[in-house]
Amino acid sequence: MSTAAPPRPDDAPDDVPGDVLVVRDLVRRYGDLTAVDGVSFFIAPGETYGLLGPNGAGKTTTISMVAGLLAADSGTVTVAGRRMGPGEVGVKAHIGLVPQDLAIYPELTARENLTFFGKLEGLRGAALTRRVDEVLDLVALSDRARDATKEFSGGMKRRLNIGIGLIHQPTLLILDEPTVGVDPQSRNAILESVEALSGEGMAVLYTTHYMEEAERLCDRIAIVDSGRIQAEGTRGELITLTGGVDTIRLGGSGDTARAATALRALAPVVDVHAERRALTLTVHDAPTAVAVVVTTATTAGMALDDVEITRPDLESVFLHLTGKALRD
Repeated sequence: MSTAAPPRPDDAPDDVPGDVLVVRDLVRRYGDLTAVDGVSFFIAPGETYGLLGPNGAGKTTTISMVAGLLAADSGTVTVAGRRMGPGEVGVKAHIGLVPQDLAIYPELTARENLTFFGKLEGLRGAALTRRVDEVLDLVALSDRARDATKEFSGGMKRRLNIGIGLIHQPTLLILDEPTVGVDPQSRNAILESVEALSGEGMAVLYTTHYMEEAERLCDRIAIVDSGRIQAEGTRGELITLTGGVDTIRLGGSGDTARAATALRALAPVVDVHAERRALTLTVHDAPTAVAVVVTTATTAGMALDDVEITRPDLESVFLHLTGKALRD
């Protein structure tokens, strides 16, 4: 995860001078369907911002408007202080877009692909060669630079796709579901490449329906469903929306009823649910509370054979906000 943008006072404006991207009240309709419904957010330099939601939530339509590929019905997009729209060619130079569909030439080598797209971005000579080498190293393809990309695995093609978006050192990199359909090893390599971008001070807009990717990469996350941002914040801020309580499950035998009574008296314990051979506790800060919970249960006569801690995650937040699972 990159270095998060500094917190802003409650009365601060939604955006400040220096924000790389400012999105205000974006709306896009397709007939009777409102695909994006009043979406607003900002991204600061060096920040990775995630749009997390299921397929069909409006993520791709949102980034298409951000990148100037699609006109908004209403609302505004500002990139590097300049208004974005389909006709704003100069502003688009600040953006590197990595779409879900691969944008590579299979007959060309990795180096030739990067060189071709680098020339389209105005790079020439030694500067182009140096930048191609840098990108090949960043996406871990230096050892396959001279191989035709038709011979690449799906994950390698995805990494090259990211490299093409990076070739001109954009101010804002947009990644639309970059790990879809790749194996776990390639997926991890892609995530490592994205993590390295914060070292270049690049702002990143990352869309995904994988909770673990958002948690790993993003400084702030917007939970998107039905074309709207349902909640936004750091992982910790979003988790508090569920009430911020953890679960401790104690499996065992002995006097579980007496143990339950003793545990209910503990300050961190919110509730205790008793079963025949187990107690399930909702508690505040389970890692801190678990020691006193175990000691209290055993002192009260319960012989433990299993202790399990479950902490809320972004899946829990999505379920809490929308009433459905993230991948429904």
